[in-house]
Amino acid sequence: MSTAALVMMVVAMVVIWGGLVLAIVSLIRHGAVEDRAEELPRNV
Repeated sequence: MSTAALVMMVVAMVVIWGGLVLAIVSLIRHGAVEDRAEELPRNV
């Protein structure tokens, strides 16, 4: 594998996994996770 291919692979992984981490942090920070947990029915 060439150096350019390795660099592009690392950049792509950082973009994808970084976006996932930022999305999860945003959901937790804004309380969306707790709001969804409260909406679930308790008797299921």
